[in-house]
This record gives sequence, C-alpha cells and structure tokens, in this order.
Amino acid sequence: MKAVVLSRAALQFLIALAAAAAAVLCTGVPSADAATSVSAVAQALRQSPVYVDPAASGQLSAADAAALAKRIKEADKPLFVAVLPAGYPTRNLFTDLRTATGVTGAYAVRLGDRFDARADSAVLSRTAVRNLVTSVQGENAKTQLHDFTDRALPTLRGTAPASWGGAGRDGGVPGTALITLGAVLVLGGAGAYALVHRGRKRKEAEQRAALDRLRTVVDEDITAFGEELDRLDFHPAEPGADDAMRADYERALDAYEQAKQSMARAGRPEDVRAVTQRLEDGRFSLAQLAARRERRPLPERRPPCFFDPRHGPSVADADWAPPGGAPRQVPVCAADATRLADGRDPAVREVDTDYGRRPYWDAGPAYGPWAGGYFGGGVLPGLLVGTLLGQMMAAPAYAADYGAGYGDFGGQDGGFGGYDGGDVSGADFDPGDFGGFGDGGFGGGGFGGGSGGDFGGS
Repeated sequence: MKAVVLSRAALQFLIALAAAAAAVLCTGVPSADAATSVSAVAQALRQSPVYVDPAASGQLSAADAAALAKRIKEADKPLFVAVLPAGYPTRNLFTDLRTATGVTGAYAVRLGDRFDARADSAVLSRTAVRNLVTSVQGENAKTQLHDFTDRALPTLRGTAPASWGGAGRDGGVPGTALITLGAVLVLGGAGAYALVHRGRKRKEAEQRAALDRLRTVVDEDITAFGEELDRLDFHPAEPGADDAMRADYERALDAYEQAKQSMARAGRPEDVRAVTQRLEDGRFSLAQLAARRERRPLPERRPPCFFDPRHGPSVADADWAPPGGAPRQVPVCAADATRLADGRDPAVREVDTDYGRRPYWDAGPAYGPWAGGYFGGGVLPGLLVGTLLGQMMAAPAYAADYGAGYGDFGGQDGGFGGYDGGDVSGADFDPGDFGGFGDGGFGGGGFGGGSGGDFGGS
C-alpha cells in the first residue's frame, strides 16, 4: 500500500484536530498538571461533565470519575460535577464557575469534605437543589457524588451541552488514521445532534399531549366566564353607574379577551397558568361590580372556590379532607359552604381521565398549571397535600415535565433569558440562582448560608 504524504500544513491541521478529538472524547478526568483556576475548571467542564482537580485526586479515582461522566452523558442531562481540594477559594465560586462555563445547567462541587450545588432555575428549582444536597450530606466523596447524580438526573430539565460530544477512544496515529478520526468526529457530531434533536422532539410531543388535555378544561372555563358576562345585567351608561363600576366591568371584559388570546398562543402546559390567572382576575372584578351595584362593602381578595374555580371567589374557609387524607381548610364559595355545613358533598369540578371522570386533584399532573393559575401565591401546596396532584407537584421531577412555579411547588417560572438546560447562554443568567439560599444551614451541616455565591455546607 502506498504511503500517504502530507504537507506540513496538513500535518499541523490534523494534529490540532486530533487534540480537539481527545478533548471531546475524554472521560472528564484531568491531567496531573491541570490548572485549578475557575477558568481551567470551566474549560474542562465544557468538554466533559466531571472534573477532578489533581490536588483532589484522592477524593475520586480516575475510574470512578470516568464512570460518573459516562453516567451523566448517557442520561443526556446538563449536570456538571467538580471535585476540588479543601483549600480552594470559595467566594463567588458557583457564580464565577457558571459565568466561565457559560452553559445553562446544574453545578455540583465537592470541596474537600464539603459538598454543595446550584442550578439555573430553568433546569432545577432552588427547592429541589436544596433537598438534593441535603439528602447526600455526610457521605464519602464517591458515594455522595454518585447518589447526588442518580437523584438529580431524573429531575433535570434540558439536554447535555453539544460540546461534550460522545464517548470514544483517541487513536493518536498520524496520517491516514487522523483523517479517519476527523471523519469519525464529523459523523459523531452529526449523530450527537440527531440524538439531541430526537430527545427534544419527544419532549415537545409530550408537552403537546399535556396541553391538548388541558385545552378542553380551559376552554370550558373560558366559555363559562363568557356566559357570566352575557348574563350580567349591566350597561356602562345605565342610571346609577359610576366610574368605579365601569372600571370593574372593563377589567372583567379585558380578562375574558386576554384569557382567550393567551390560550390561543399557548404552546406548553405552563402557559395555561396565565390563562386561569386572568379568569380569576375577571371573576373578582365581577364580584366587586356586584358589591358596588348592591351598595355592599367591597369583597376582600380571596382565592376562588377550591372545589370548582368557576364558582367564583371564595367567601370563607371550611374544613375538608380528601378520601384517606388529613383534614385541612380550603376556600369555598357560599353554596359549597352550605353543603358542607349540611353534611353534603360539595359541587366538585371533575375532568376526563383514562379512568373516567375524576376530581381535578386526582386527575394527573397535567392539571398542575391549571390549578396553579387559580391558586398561586403559596396557597396551593396546603390545599393539595395528600392528593394525587399534590404528590406529583411536590416531586422535583414535576418541573421537568410540566414547568416550574405552579402554586410555589417549584422554582421560578421558566428560565432566565429563555435558555434551556444545556444551551450556551454565557453570562446571561440569573445570579440569584447561584447565590446563597439564605437558610443559614441545614441540620448543622449547613449549605447556602453564604452570600454572593459563597460555598455553603460543611
């Protein structure tokens, strides 16, 4: 076989290509002379999900680091893990590391015998991060990092950054082998893109199915509110109407139109929350209008009736317990308050499920956005404790499928700057996600008590 003759320029190009291939295909274990600056750690994390500082190599072996990196890559999630020595500077560590890496994701750091983590809210809520970190405190490095990874991966939103590439082996042979390697890299990059694209398509299909299920219920709500407006015996020019009444009426009409427009634009399940928020606002405006016309005191702002938000704003709290659950107080309309006082069942909003008609709180996780719009501001968690929907929404994985922030079960709505997990967002992120939680410590172990991104727990 005739030997391949390459020019100096071609050799230099192929050698550079081979070096890049080695970086992409590495397992995440740094070389012995790796620098320990934040920039160096970030550069390594852009190439692979796990970085072990040479001075901390006793914490996690090369084989364990490789296995951990392989686990994260196979899960296709934006989780970054760094193992650093005990003396590593901690001030602004997470914020600086996130800025230097420039990738939306979750960042976990083992520093000496301490462990902590932070994440963009688009990927994982602050509550979920806190709970996950607390669950692994006190474990040795290998167990801690593997336990945290196993528990975090199912809850993370988004996909792995494209810069990680795929697993492989570096041949390191010049000439024909390098050309082959370059071709493999190109094909591998195309394959990685196809996998990411397929995963996102699957996610989009699941969200569309959840939205379609919600659409029927929300359309019923919009129609019911429109019928209330049609039945309303009020005209802005009627005798006795004043500016306050006209303003109430106009707000109700605006809420109706905005709800229809928001539902028409909805592309994800979490978009439904804005629709039910507007319907709740509109019904409160009608309640104010009715009070002004009847010369009654204006009603206080209360959540809608728990049993069916179409009943309008609640007038009182009543004791109620779901089947097999603990009693709690729920906001009720006047009619349901009377039914409960008489020992009768309330008029419950039921929706279609695969098992027939069920109360909305036992109909599955897709109804979280719908309920969250009606019962936001911290009210919803206490109402749904012990119900199927409450159990699902309290799980960290809920936000990955149905969006965060419904009734304060999850983190902030959506992400910051519109980036998803794994996207290259540079410094465009909310620094609050990577600062201290302000809890002053958990169980004496403590994490999140620092400020400005200080390293927390011990």
